[in-house]
Amino acid sequence: MNYHFSAYLYRLQYIQRWSLMRSTAPENVAQHSFQVALLAHMLCSIGNVHFGCSLNADRAATLALFHDASEVFTGDIATPVKHNNPRLLSSFREMERVAAERLTAMIPPELGAIYTPLLQPQDSPAGSENAELLRYVKAADVLDAYLKCVWETAAGNREFAAAKEQTLAKLTGLALPEMEYFLVHMAQGFEMSLDELSAEN
Repeated sequence: MNYHFSAYLYRLQYIQRWSLMRSTAPENVAQHSFQVALLAHMLCSIGNVHFGCSLNADRAATLALFHDASEVFTGDIATPVKHNNPRLLSSFREMERVAAERLTAMIPPELGAIYTPLLQPQDSPAGSENAELLRYVKAADVLDAYLKCVWETAAGNREFAAAKEQTLAKLTGLALPEMEYFLVHMAQGFEMSLDELSAEN
């Protein structure tokens, strides 16, 4: 029997993000997932080193890699559309669940116990490692959106100016010390040119 799970995940590169926005640089879900994995790992590592946490950064990165896998079937729904109406949001969450179940059915049965918790982490029991790490994955997801806005506005694209302010307010509202550390010490580089970055190293 053939299992097409991996072949479908490779198609995340064809799902475009920011579909309602005029971007200087297109972004797809595969790129976004990689970037969220980098950020989730970093936030957990900052928590461990600077704030006395005991977070599994590797597991957080893995959860992040799969956090939008269902979009291979649902597509990426723009935030203003998805979050503007509770009924739409509820319907979309159900679509995500059905899409995740469809993907799960494509995994060889002997690997199901490994990948099902990655595709359906919302089903993890409260207090479990997955449930704790999802907070950091969600924070990394918002942070990646913010950094996209920073990058676009730094390139002179005012299309992202309002989204930048709204997303920064979301990040501040998370009240994560790891996020504050990242924004103070690591975010500035996203507004710099390659020459400016090189001059500081």
